[in-house]
Amino acid sequence: MNVLRFSDLCAQGKAHGQRVFIRADLNVPQDDAGRITEDTRIRASVPCIRMALDAGAAVMVTSHLGRPTEGQFKPEDSLAPVAQRLGELLGRKVPVIANWVDGVEVAPGQLVLLENCRVNVGEKKNSEALARKMAALCDIFVNDAFGTAHRAEGTTYGIAQYAPIACAGPLLAAEIDAISKALANPRRPLAAIVAGSKVSTKLTILKSLSANVDQLIVGGGIANTFMLAAGLNIGKSLAEPDLVDQAKAVIEAMKARGAEVPIPTDVVTAKEFKADAKAEIKLATEVQNDDLILDIGPETAKKLADQLKQAGTIVWNGPVGVFEFEAFENGTKTIAKAIAESSAFSIAGGGDTLAAIAKYGIDKQVGYISTGGGAFLEVLEGKTLPAFEILMKRAAG
Repeated sequence: MNVLRFSDLCAQGKAHGQRVFIRADLNVPQDDAGRITEDTRIRASVPCIRMALDAGAAVMVTSHLGRPTEGQFKPEDSLAPVAQRLGELLGRKVPVIANWVDGVEVAPGQLVLLENCRVNVGEKKNSEALARKMAALCDIFVNDAFGTAHRAEGTTYGIAQYAPIACAGPLLAAEIDAISKALANPRRPLAAIVAGSKVSTKLTILKSLSANVDQLIVGGGIANTFMLAAGLNIGKSLAEPDLVDQAKAVIEAMKARGAEVPIPTDVVTAKEFKADAKAEIKLATEVQNDDLILDIGPETAKKLADQLKQAGTIVWNGPVGVFEFEAFENGTKTIAKAIAESSAFSIAGGGDTLAAIAKYGIDKQVGYISTGGGAFLEVLEGKTLPAFEILMKRAAG
């Protein structure tokens, strides 16, 4: 994927004295009092900002936060808490500028945070008038927000069309490299773990991956639907019976290529969905009508772990059981440890996946952890993300 990289521009001295506009992803969770509860995205945005400051640029950064109404700024929409945390990480004061679309005063070596970009009228619909105004603010536009790369909005697409130079920041560039390594040029065997509550939300991903991967591991409610497709009783477990034919089609597509979708041979069940529910390990053929399948069984987990340790590339999206409940975490824990111990290049993404990685402390052993939820899923679907598309167009001239 050929895009211009901000790191190259800085290395060549082309950012010195220039007005640099960075679209970051600073959309962090906050409590009711507005305090930031988890700052991963802010910390991930710091290298790009430091790079611009070290290069001697005049730096403007913006992001969305929450779901504001365009044209109606409210105090809870403000990036002020983000500016405070960013200031702590950078060791400098970060002023927040409101009503910035018509002009921003910033000198080389200075940094300003431009207030919540989604408050601007026309941002979500990528208004040309807004995009041109924002592009006029800068000499170089840097997209470093992979989490919004699947949206064609004013600050993710429009500004990149009209800015004198448009490039990828280090975080976005790292995502591009990891995605290319995992999906465009994978070391074989290529194993993908796709788990979650519903097949319907990930059907296009499953279909897309079934044409490329050597092994497609399904988990959670998705696995239950595949068990139905294999003729197994799943009791009262979460599943989508109306999508059994689609699941069969994925199994057949894999089989035709000499690949497989491993169906669980044993499962962990309970009679009710509760953290303290009595867990029972059963063969997949022995599930009762009043059983809920809440995890894969130890035999299945071991088999999958052994296969993952032989993989060349692993793509992971979703835990394979209700790992939040101790009695039903073994499957996800075993898979996580297998990925950590594998010599494969691994890429993981999605909120629940990141929670599992944090819970089992394997972040250093995963090859690349993607910062985007929806964007990561769309890449797995085989889509070209709008932010990538416009940066490639600009790089091609």
